[in-house]
Amino acid sequence: ENFLSKSGSKNPLRQYENRYINVFECMESEHHMGGYGYINDFKEGVPADGYYEIKVFVEALNRQHPYDPVIFGTDPREPFRLGIVPGDIKISTLDLPQPLQPMLAEESLADGAPKWKTMKVWLDEGHTVRFVFPNGSRDFRSSWFRVAAYHKDKYSESAKKDKIGIVEAHEIAVMEGKMPHIRIHEVKIRGPLSGSWPPQTQQAVLGKTPFTPEKMRDHLTSFADRAYRRPATKEEIDRLMAVAENHVKAGNSKFEGFKAALKAALCSPGFLYLSQEVGTTTSASKQRPQLNNYALASRLSYFLWSSMPDAELLKLAKTDQLTKPEVLTAQVRRMLASPRSDAFISGFLDSWLNLRSLGSTPPDRKEYDEYYYKGLEHAFKEETKLFTRDLIERDGSILNYLDCKYTFANQALATHYGLGDLGKPATAHEFRKVTLTDPNRGGLLGMGSVLTVTANGVETSPVVRGVFILENILGTPPPPPPDDVPAIDPDVRGAKSIRELLSKHRDSPNCSGCHQKIDPHGFALENFDPIGGWRTKYGKTPIDASGEFPSGEKFTDVAGMKKILVEQRKDLFAHTLTDRLLTYACGRRVEALDAPTLDEITSELPKNKYGMRSLIEAVVTSEPFLSQ
Repeated sequence: ENFLSKSGSKNPLRQYENRYINVFECMESEHHMGGYGYINDFKEGVPADGYYEIKVFVEALNRQHPYDPVIFGTDPREPFRLGIVPGDIKISTLDLPQPLQPMLAEESLADGAPKWKTMKVWLDEGHTVRFVFPNGSRDFRSSWFRVAAYHKDKYSESAKKDKIGIVEAHEIAVMEGKMPHIRIHEVKIRGPLSGSWPPQTQQAVLGKTPFTPEKMRDHLTSFADRAYRRPATKEEIDRLMAVAENHVKAGNSKFEGFKAALKAALCSPGFLYLSQEVGTTTSASKQRPQLNNYALASRLSYFLWSSMPDAELLKLAKTDQLTKPEVLTAQVRRMLASPRSDAFISGFLDSWLNLRSLGSTPPDRKEYDEYYYKGLEHAFKEETKLFTRDLIERDGSILNYLDCKYTFANQALATHYGLGDLGKPATAHEFRKVTLTDPNRGGLLGMGSVLTVTANGVETSPVVRGVFILENILGTPPPPPPDDVPAIDPDVRGAKSIRELLSKHRDSPNCSGCHQKIDPHGFALENFDPIGGWRTKYGKTPIDASGEFPSGEKFTDVAGMKKILVEQRKDLFAHTLTDRLLTYACGRRVEALDAPTLDEITSELPKNKYGMRSLIEAVVTSEPFLSQ
């Protein structure tokens, strides 16, 4: 369809008589006034799943403007970027954020006259396109009065009075002000785009041949083999055929009977649960029964891809090759090199570092507004994922997690970390490997993801961060606190330091033992605020990040603590990371029976220079991974 002058959103529509879709601000603004531009006559979305071609006649307006850049929070050197996210009118109005809105496509816009931009995106049935401005204004509404004040002498007497009403400020700012925004003149949508026939969704069920009743058993066998991640038995296919036949006897078509059999397969334990079947022979030297090739293929695939085995894994399982150590190692390397392993990196970091909770306690908007309009939450997580991906690709040392001299950042994250200008404004949103000169920033304990997930969005606690390090970095969690220990109330005026507030706990005989272990790690991170920014004072009181471990080592700041961790706690960290990897890989807690394996893997790591990929390979070839 070709859409002309049919815009929608809380944009200034009446001023422009619906001639354009105007997008003024980023998606994470506070008031949501012009962050999502949608087509009013296309709110019900596309009629079918598929790829759609979106052609947009669009221009970038007022990238360079006469106002203080602080008003909008944008970098005037960066080209504007137009993005597309999906929207579902059944979930909420299209001008507000929705729970799932991945960036489907993104284009940089040059200054000057409108130009056509073409993007290809996948849309589910009922979803529509919404146009967004990823590097737009921090909050469109908050800029009206300041822009109107700049121009008010040129307009009506009512506009020249000391107080300008919000409606009038809006009118002046939008119609007369040089507000930076994206303007869309015309949208063309074509699709669903035809591809190969039969479509992939049909091929997944029927193969490349259309359904025929005479070949129903063959179709069901092929489907069940994939669904069960192993060859289906004759008895299983007989049961599925019986479901189909009973459905036909009830008066339905054979194709409806076939669909009923597919549903039965998808409700069976063979599909819903991972197989734990063992091989026909088990070595007497092994402590547990060993998984057969098909069960191992599934465990490996769900570990590294979070999905079912592909054709190559199933082929190796069928020929009884997968349990061979050299074959298994080669498959680990193949799978880690695939983009599908992003699922492992994301899932493992969520599990190990609790990054799934990032954003669950949103930072205060007034104090940490850049967390939202600069997209720092996404940047924090992306940094940690890219860091891990880099370690895997080059088999880099896991000790880089403790301390290193590089990280991955875009311009927003670099600014947040105080790294300066990365150059090339046109690619400011792209992540790249950057060198760190500040010794406090390298490694996990200098990353915004870890520092934010260990804060509550308003304040930091040395206890919370200290416990996090003991549990997730060193694997030595403290016992739970006694029930009668009072909470620590922060001194919002900053009259007391956090050390003074914690002194009553450290001086208590019931608490001192644990706090001697917890507090030094937590105090070392107190220079980092609730979103990982650097600070030198807690309220009005200078921060003292020094500490002393119970074993006697002293440090003055986080850089000193990290040096101690690398030099004297690296084996604890390696053991902890191995434990977390093995837990994630096997889908169960590590037990006492696994302790020798953990010790063996950890002791072998120095021979491979503590390589991350080598560690993953050691986990996959270990007895716990290969057995029930």
